[in-house]
Amino acid sequence: MRRRYYIIFVAREKDGPLRKIPIPLHYAGIFVAAAVVGAFTITGLAGSYSRMMLKTASFNQLRSQREALRADYHQLQAVAHEKDVQAASLGSLASEVTALYGLRRNHTPSSTTAAVGPVSSDSGPLSEQAYTQSLDQLSLLRNNALSGRVQSFDLGLAPAGVKDWASLAGAPELWPVIGPITSSFGEREDPLRVGEGEFHTGVDIGVSFGTPVHAAANGVVQYAGNESGYGREVILNHGNGIETLYAHLSGFAVTTGQQVNIGQIIGYVGLSGRTTGPNLHYEVRIHNTPVNPHKYLRNTPQQFASAAQVADASKTGN
Repeated sequence: MRRRYYIIFVAREKDGPLRKIPIPLHYAGIFVAAAVVGAFTITGLAGSYSRMMLKTASFNQLRSQREALRADYHQLQAVAHEKDVQAASLGSLASEVTALYGLRRNHTPSSTTAAVGPVSSDSGPLSEQAYTQSLDQLSLLRNNALSGRVQSFDLGLAPAGVKDWASLAGAPELWPVIGPITSSFGEREDPLRVGEGEFHTGVDIGVSFGTPVHAAANGVVQYAGNESGYGREVILNHGNGIETLYAHLSGFAVTTGQQVNIGQIIGYVGLSGRTTGPNLHYEVRIHNTPVNPHKYLRNTPQQFASAAQVADASKTGN
């Protein structure tokens, strides 16, 4: 019996002779089987690769969502902290307004009524007029307090007989640096998030990078280190619940626990933390509540040095 072959003709050149190559049939079967197995293998690998790519894309999407949620969470934390500080400051302001009106809890109703104004229970127009006048006075007192023109009273926290924290011996009185106030205490637009408001807990004083920062009063360095948002900061404890904070520094000249004197250099102006340019963020805190530093900025380092020289000369002359 004749054996069956597949014949393949191959032309060496365009017009050259043809050659035939006989191939046994079982070789062709092996080739076809290998081709089918290879096709299934390639298909399986392609499917696995596609599934892996889909899983990778899903993982990257979940990771992006997690980072977005984490950023939103940190932003909400910052907003909540700002609201807490604002609420504390408004609580301090409410205490000042309450003290100015004489509305202490130990006052009698008659004194409270006398402090607010002549309110008559049987005269409607007079009561409405007194109420409107009280609201106008309250608004005026609030604006004056935020601008620093009202003395800072406290209900039960101040030392005996003291109604103005700025009058205490050792209270802050020195400008830490000399320069224009670029951002005041109170409500303002967030400089880094356009269109969003925030409560500014201190004042920003615009000066050049590296300017020495002076202690506003005698005290102890409560903290000298890095803080989120504030960057490098120094907190001085002046006693009687009064603290001052100096933020966005480029470097420190003091360490935690060190005793400092008024006018002493404690650090240098910088760009650390959340800021748009070199400046000093300065805060005055009373029992951990930020208050308007306006009335605590009374003397410059040069004025203080001149006064000290005059005092020394007077002592020497005596």
